[in-house]
Amino acid sequence: MGVAIDDYSEDALPAYTPMPWSLKEIRAAIPAPLFVRDTPRGLLYLARDVLMAVAAWSLATTIDPYFKQAATRELFTPVGAEVARWAAWGVYWWFQGLIFTGIWVIGHECGHGAFSDHKIVNDVIGFVTHTFLWTPYFSWKISHHRHHSNHASMERDEVYVPKTREDLGIPDEQEGVTIDYDEIFGDTPIYTLYMLIRQQLLAFPAYLLFNVSGQKNYPKWTNHFDPNSILFTKAQRNAVIMSNIGIAAMVWGVSYACSVYGAANVFKYYAFPWLEVTHWFIMITYLHHTDPDLPHYRGKEWNFQRGAAATCDRPFLGWQGRFFLHDVAHFHVVHHFFPKMPFYHGPEATQHLKAFIGDHYAFSDKPAFSALWESYNKCQFVENEGDVLFYRDKQGKATRRPADQYRVKGTKAQ
Repeated sequence: MGVAIDDYSEDALPAYTPMPWSLKEIRAAIPAPLFVRDTPRGLLYLARDVLMAVAAWSLATTIDPYFKQAATRELFTPVGAEVARWAAWGVYWWFQGLIFTGIWVIGHECGHGAFSDHKIVNDVIGFVTHTFLWTPYFSWKISHHRHHSNHASMERDEVYVPKTREDLGIPDEQEGVTIDYDEIFGDTPIYTLYMLIRQQLLAFPAYLLFNVSGQKNYPKWTNHFDPNSILFTKAQRNAVIMSNIGIAAMVWGVSYACSVYGAANVFKYYAFPWLEVTHWFIMITYLHHTDPDLPHYRGKEWNFQRGAAATCDRPFLGWQGRFFLHDVAHFHVVHHFFPKMPFYHGPEATQHLKAFIGDHYAFSDKPAFSALWESYNKCQFVENEGDVLFYRDKQGKATRRPADQYRVKGTKAQ
């Protein structure tokens, strides 16, 4: 979708009108059985993931002994044996990273109350699985719930809140005035790649610790570990403290494991797959919520269902994404509409949702890493004014525009 750069005109862009339906009307289009949570079924998925993680871990214990023994080194040659050894570790890291991410997704389900009808089951399993993967379960659950309740609202959303022209110091477009966007966004591809890799590895810890990419209206030093943070109410303080105790226990546990088994082994078996969890989780959520064709809203134009539709389903990693990641990327739009719906009902529910909301359902089958690069480069900022907004790229150009009744006076042609 888009217009050739030489012929770019705001008026020629596809016009977007926000969806008109109420959440009640949309929910009525989804069969009631798809909202039913099945605790035994959820436990089976969790058991499957834990067994796969244990099996992968057990197989990994054979990698170094096998490739370091004399017979193997004679068979492969010393150099060949080393190459094969690290290739085997690479296979372990890839699949264990996916398995760990699937376990994290189970904790995410628990945080929404989608795993079980029983709150104690959700919270115990969610606390254990998320703490194991360095996520403060209750603290993140609280802010994540607020994200779902306010998604795509410029004033109230918790994460992936677009920067405005003002935030970046970019002047408004004016007739007869040329803005040197190359001077503002003149990063080399290598630097852009570096920033993208930094995002993939550090964005989630940075959000938890420093509110990076979070709501700009929060005070400085807002974070998920301060029980008195603006993120939480007084009634939620004890839950935040419990999350902190869990993370503190992980600090002790990993430190103890390093002293017993060595830091190198802890890194190989656990830390590297955990880094992959951070990468996959950030990549998936970024691509769900960041695309030049997805709207953001201000003021009265925002409502829950419009925000829920401002997400994008993607066939992330094909069959591996479906099997290991529990469809978290493939069927995310319906999850934003109905967060308590179990993930295993996502495929069928999405068909009903798509049939009802039609063109307001967003889907992209662009390869995940290509989509990541494209979104990172095209989704730079939104306008300072207007109630229906679309991202602009490094040349100040958009791929969609609000329908005429939603446009700000003076932005009709650029």
